Amino acid sequence: MCEVLIELIDTNSLVKLKGDRMDAYFLEIQKLMQIVKEQEYAQIKEAARLIVQRLQRGGIVQLFGCGHSQLLAQDAFYRAGGLVPVRPIIIEPLTLHAGAMASSKNEKDPTIIEQYKDHFDFHENDVCIVISTSGRNQAPIDVAFLAKKAGVLVMSLQSLAYGEQPTRHQSGQRLEDVVELAIDTHIPIGDGLLHHSEIQYAPSSTVIGSFILNALFSEIIENMAISNEILPVFKSNNVDSDLSHNEAMIANYQHRINFK
Repeated sequence: MCEVLIELIDTNSLVKLKGDRMDAYFLEIQKLMQIVKEQEYAQIKEAARLIVQRLQRGGIVQLFGCGHSQLLAQDAFYRAGGLVPVRPIIIEPLTLHAGAMASSKNEKDPTIIEQYKDHFDFHENDVCIVISTSGRNQAPIDVAFLAKKAGVLVMSLQSLAYGEQPTRHQSGQRLEDVVELAIDTHIPIGDGLLHHSEIQYAPSSTVIGSFILNALFSEIIENMAISNEILPVFKSNNVDSDLSHNEAMIANYQHRINFK
């Protein structure tokens, strides 16, 4: 009986069904992007304005995240067409390649940031952007407190939908309670945009996080273009051209950022 049913299924129908779900993901991502554009536009503009002030006084942007959020911090670093003064804060036990389950466990460890305090190099006029979809775990909140104590401007990239989820930090505060400016990614609780029965799938936080960071950095670059003749933007190394611009950019910031 099963064999007969399988034979009756039109192959084109199968392709269409799969395509419909793929189209559904495209549509849901587009909806999220539109929500971010409409509801976070002013917040991103303000974040860019504050960051430009500090970059022009010699500061840099430092990005911190754990697990998949850490991938966003790395993605913005040494990027063709991207902002040069960007430093990812990499703590090995909080990265996926050091162990996915271990990374998740370590993010909740109340001693992890204290153990790796020497990895942080906050200077006056720096900006620290803490990336954490849930905004409830120990390490991102500890980094926000540490950066704030150092006197740098602290921002977050997080989903405020998780506000109903209690913090895991001993202070009783969530990430948005600690930072000076929070940009809401509007990611649904659970991350996935699609459902099958009780299964939630098709994660969105990396796509939307990258979308917001690139929009933010583009706004920063546009603002700097008003007064800067030479913009701190990397040119692609994969295009045949004079690379002296990139070399000059690296020379300008290598005392703060390790490009090796």
